Formats: sequence, structure tokens, C-alpha cells
Amino acid sequence: MGNFTQELDKDIKKIVGTLKDEEQIAEILKRKLTKKEMKYYKLKIANADEATMQKELLCDEERFEAIKKQTIVKLNQEKIKKELTL
Repeated sequence: MGNFTQELDKDIKKIVGTLKDEEQIAEILKRKLTKKEMKYYKLKIANADEATMQKELLCDEERFEAIKKQTIVKLNQEKIKKELTL
């Protein structure tokens, strides 16, 4: 499992409070994100390049951009941010 905390710090615009531990974050994200979004996020944490991510997610560039955008939008929803923090 990658380091969700570091990546979430970069992707969430405004975090109020402290993020939970890695295991709890992984469980929350697994519940809140689709399988493709979760796979994208894990690849992002692993520093995979976009071409590799597209291949792994079995999608073209347009669909990849949609997955990427949707994942960030979801992570910035107040409800999810509240769940991720202590």
C-alpha cells in the first residue's frame, strides 16, 4: 500500500484537522471511490506515468482524464474530507 497521506495532502485543497492513519484512509477510499478511481489513485501514489496508468486502467486518454478529474473532485467533497480526518 502506498502513502495515501502524502498524496491526499497534495490533492485535497483544504484539510481541516489531521488525516487518519493509512489503513483507515485506505478503507474509506475503498468505500468512496469506484474501482477504477481507486486503482488510479494507487498508481498515482506509486508514481506511475500516465501511459502506464492508461494501460492498467484499460482506457484511452479522454477516459483517463475523466477518471483523474472525478477522483480529485470526490476527494475534495466535504463529506469525504470529514471522514478522512480525525
